[in-house]
Amino acid sequence: MKIERTLVVGLAERSYPIIIRPSLLSLIGADLATRKIGKRYGIISDDHVAGLYGETLLQSLADAGVEAELITFPRGEASKNLQTIATLASELAGRGFDRGDALIALGGGVSGDMAGFLASIYMRGIPFVQIPTTLLSQVDSSVGGKTGVDIPEGKNLVGTFYQPRAVYIDPDVLKTLPKEEVLGGLAEVIKYGVIWDTEFFNFLEQQREDILALKGEVILPLIARCCEIKAQVVEQDEREGGLRRILNFGHTIGHAVEAASDFSLIHGLAIGIGMRAAADLAVLGGHLSKEEAARIHRLLKEYGLPVTIPPALDRAAIKQFLKADKKTIGGKVFFVLPESVGKVLITDQVSSEDVDTVLQDG
Repeated sequence: MKIERTLVVGLAERSYPIIIRPSLLSLIGADLATRKIGKRYGIISDDHVAGLYGETLLQSLADAGVEAELITFPRGEASKNLQTIATLASELAGRGFDRGDALIALGGGVSGDMAGFLASIYMRGIPFVQIPTTLLSQVDSSVGGKTGVDIPEGKNLVGTFYQPRAVYIDPDVLKTLPKEEVLGGLAEVIKYGVIWDTEFFNFLEQQREDILALKGEVILPLIARCCEIKAQVVEQDEREGGLRRILNFGHTIGHAVEAASDFSLIHGLAIGIGMRAAADLAVLGGHLSKEEAARIHRLLKEYGLPVTIPPALDRAAIKQFLKADKKTIGGKVFFVLPESVGKVLITDQVSSEDVDTVLQDG
């Protein structure tokens, strides 16, 4: 197995590398020093991740002569809002950050979304770098340039498309993740198999035990393959005008379930539920065979992901959040539905009766 992989997201003059390597966290300073992205860096991280990795990163940067400051916010999805963005922007301004400086997103999807959004609007746009520390952010959210925050009406309804200058992925940091966070990341991993790559789906079926054990010989190529797929999609459709929408498989109902739970259900687990629901909708709509749906259901269950909506969640609330989904156009909710493992379609032709059936059954 190669101990390092470097991929490129090809977006002409805005292309950037994805570097995947064990023990990379302590080597980032030397690499960033050669890239000269900013005069100094504001490291944006939640207070939990900052405690785990902040000092290691600061030391790596200092050893390479790179000036940086750590700026934290309270851990959790509840912080992913405009008020936190305003607080962080004031902190940057108070510390004298200007248009020649840059940000580093250190953490999971919340940190990445917020640091990217903040970078896109601070001083009308400064560069940023992604250092994802969860499996979900390593395989998905750190790549592709989606940024955003939540408002009471829905998740990620305020945001921008703003690409990072580099993505640094260290699989070793996954060892500190709680099991629930690992499972949440694996939901996004399974997504790539369903939407794009049958062979990858087969790999996930065959290597489940080693993947769940986070064995290096399977985790590094797993992360690399997900990033390759994400890069290929983003290169063809950066701003989600068409093809990129397939990356929302499981997210339409998944986001609504997540919001209806008041974010007590973590993102990845909600997406697992959403993928099961999308497979069932595909069967009801005549797009997917029951056998293929059962295969998707089985893999989700084998990885220990929830596939049913918690009974206590208000179905009416879920439907209300569905209507506010950012993928809704002209009042129509769009769904990504599998036609087979490795192929999906995007459609707004899903009846409210089928949605009701799936929500009640699920």
